[in-house]
Amino acid sequence: EVEVDELQRLLAGMEKEHRSLLLKMKEGEAELARLRSVEGDKLAEQDRSAQLEKEVAMLREKIHHLDDMLKSQQRKVRQMIEQLQNSKTVIQAKDAVIQELKERVAYLEAENLEMHDRIEHLIEKQVSRGGHSSRVRSKSEYVSRYMGSTKRLTGPKPLPLIRVVET
Repeated sequence: EVEVDELQRLLAGMEKEHRSLLLKMKEGEAELARLRSVEGDKLAEQDRSAQLEKEVAMLREKIHHLDDMLKSQQRKVRQMIEQLQNSKTVIQAKDAVIQELKERVAYLEAENLEMHDRIEHLIEKQVSRGGHSSRVRSKSEYVSRYMGSTKRLTGPKPLPLIRVVET
């Protein structure tokens, strides 16, 4: 009986140890699952981090490329504006020359009309030989008459200055 009691006590101890070991095993498995989950999360985070780093590098490259393109376009715009301003200056100079030539033409036409009148007057004088004399117009009357009948052009208007500001 003592041996049976001893065996029952040992059996009870073994069952208790068995339950204890089962409990420790379940705790260990739970801890292992949690660690695997954490490691999986870390791996997922590392993968995501690597992916984001690649995207950032790609975006930096695109931004650098776009900056280069923008600078190139700004240079082209500045060159076009300079060409436009140079062209406007040339046009203004040519407009001034045209105006001067129009005034010279008006003056010469007035001189021409005066000469015609003088010739006609001389011819009338020769034909009539001392008859009534017609009034000879002066050059200034012809110029004022000619310039008054045509629209007088003023000098070219100053063109606005265009500035490019880099940002």
